[in-house]
Amino acid sequence: MGTGDIVVGLDVGTTKVCAVVGEYNHDNILEIIGMGNQPSLGLKKGSVVNIDKTVSSIMSSLEEAKLMSGVSIKSASIGIAGSHIYSFNSSGVVAVKNREIVQEDVDRVLEAAKAVVIPSDREILHVIPQKFKVDNIDGIKNPIGMCGVRLEVHVHIVTGSIPLIQNLIKCVEQAGVKVEQIVLQPIASSMSVLSSEEKELGVVLVDIGGGTTDVAVWKDGCVIHSAVIPIGGNHFTNDLAVALKITHIEAERIKTNHGCVLGEKMNQSAKITVQGLPGMKDREVQMSVIANVLGSRAEEMFTIIKEMITEKNLSAEITGGIILTGGGALIDGLQELGEYIIDRPTKIGHPIAFGGLTKVMQNPKFSTVLGLIASAQRNKKTVKRDTSVDVDHHVDLIGKLSNSLKSVFKEIF
Repeated sequence: MGTGDIVVGLDVGTTKVCAVVGEYNHDNILEIIGMGNQPSLGLKKGSVVNIDKTVSSIMSSLEEAKLMSGVSIKSASIGIAGSHIYSFNSSGVVAVKNREIVQEDVDRVLEAAKAVVIPSDREILHVIPQKFKVDNIDGIKNPIGMCGVRLEVHVHIVTGSIPLIQNLIKCVEQAGVKVEQIVLQPIASSMSVLSSEEKELGVVLVDIGGGTTDVAVWKDGCVIHSAVIPIGGNHFTNDLAVALKITHIEAERIKTNHGCVLGEKMNQSAKITVQGLPGMKDREVQMSVIANVLGSRAEEMFTIIKEMITEKNLSAEITGGIILTGGGALIDGLQELGEYIIDRPTKIGHPIAFGGLTKVMQNPKFSTVLGLIASAQRNKKTVKRDTSVDVDHHVDLIGKLSNSLKSVFKEIF
């Protein structure tokens, strides 16, 4: 039996909705005690397109997690992604009031860095400090307690579309769950996949989801760039469905069981039987044809990532290579193709185990939701164990949004 402190992560993705419940044991170690994993029916490319279906998927996932864990789920940390996400770097400077830097000075300089012009329909999600500069001393991670007269900060700012953020929060609230915090999905995945050494060395985390591929570039222990690429696992499935003239269900089965992006790895004479459209006969398809279809889409994705690295002048920063995670990273040959195209060491990233059920969850497709648990743990977003029936929650969306996003990444200091 644990201490009663509960943390919940909720990953509302394009292909699946996954809820995970963690509890601190008596040794203050977080263990996974329940999970729910259901198909996602109301999202497209990471954005809500059908509220009713999304709410239904969330409720099904939460109910499954509640039954397994035996606790009532009333609040959760949720991940966000989608093509509406836009990020950039900024900086701010303030004068130190009393020679010695205190938290108030840090807050003021972060506010100064946030003072940028953004469209009225966009909201700042994260202001992530990269490094501070006190007078002429650069590269400082935590300036509190240092003496100086001038404090400067460089930050990474992530913004999103207010209506699309509101739609996601609305769906979660309608499912009876309060939103504790919102975390950008590639950064959440980084928390569960990347080690401290990898973040310091400089790596590109590529989280291949169902609707989008989310990218986070780390260097010196902080995020220096993030982006969302509008290509995901569903695009691989759709390419197969169109090329082979089969249903999406059959295309997903083939991708999962026989998918490969390297034609040269396949036996050129090997064939599999595919089920045609209703009323049509089954037929045989060469494995090399499947590999060529999937390989073309994978090559496009890696080419976009390579161009992003060049355009943002990140080549010198990435000394640790590329780390692939997410459900889409499980396609055979993806690691080798990525290494060839981007010309960087590449590996598949698996989430780090917490304890409890994480042994069965050490799969790249659970990287984001386990990262949300890690984020909730670090930001102390815990609630007491409650086995009673859920009650209705009513939360002002705009107010909740601004409050929950203020200090998600203070642990980066």
